[in-house]
Amino acid sequence: MNKKIYIAGAGGMLGKAFYEIFNNDYELKLSDKDVNESWLSFLDFRDKEKYFDDVCNFKPDYLFHLGAYTDLEFCEENKDDAYLTNTIAVETAISIANKLNIPLLYISTAGIFDGSKDVFDDWDVPNPLGVYARSKYLGERSVIENCNEYIIVRAGWMMGGGPTKDKKFISKIISQIESGKKTLNIVNDRDGTPTYTMDFARNVKEIIESGNRGLFNLVCSGQTSRKEVTEEILSILGLMNKVSINLVESTFFKNEYFAERPTSERLINYRLQLLNLDSMRDWRVCLKEYLKKDFNLG
Repeated sequence: MNKKIYIAGAGGMLGKAFYEIFNNDYELKLSDKDVNESWLSFLDFRDKEKYFDDVCNFKPDYLFHLGAYTDLEFCEENKDDAYLTNTIAVETAISIANKLNIPLLYISTAGIFDGSKDVFDDWDVPNPLGVYARSKYLGERSVIENCNEYIIVRAGWMMGGGPTKDKKFISKIISQIESGKKTLNIVNDRDGTPTYTMDFARNVKEIIESGNRGLFNLVCSGQTSRKEVTEEILSILGLMNKVSINLVESTFFKNEYFAERPTSERLINYRLQLLNLDSMRDWRVCLKEYLKKDFNLG
């Protein structure tokens, strides 16, 4: 009989990947307040009582808490919503996992670091800069300090989900290209590590099934910048000679993207490497696969 996983906040790009990777080997219940797939049921996990009831009635072997507000500007302008969703709801998840005596999976972010180093490993001390980063880091700390059994995985620049779910950098660049833009304004002062949702979910499965617990950085291999990611997209699409890149400082977008961001969010999967559990591929390989699979490009 297959083990059971309850996945809360599964309506986004990450939930889609977890459904695809785990569905064949586990009995799943996936919920979200935005029911945008046939395999989703309704739950607003900020409703503590209903979150408890829905998970406990399913009697899962694992609880995956995926959902969060990830728009930095939204979080700055809606602090209460950010903390209620990204921090307080995580405390509910911890209580549920402890009550059922099951492991909790929590998704953290490279954004909790301040950019003071070029690359951050699993044991570097976070210093969140804005409301989003702080709300996610407080969720992380709460899991570490209060959950009996947990897996925390920190993602980088997320890519996945396709045009309907991807609200991040890759999809925004594709949209500009498809709208006919011949010059792309790209920041030259932000570095990070892309994280393909399919590889991410696959590696989470390996971690869980290995029996390892604790905190893990989980990003694709290869450190990069916004400029290099854009160049790679243009190269894959054969548009290097047709679309140009205009490098700008982050201040160029200060009206649209006013939340403070670290200059470097680069992570290395050091702990996974030591455990011989790092199966994340190079971001370039993943980007090419993603554009082909979800956008039918390249």
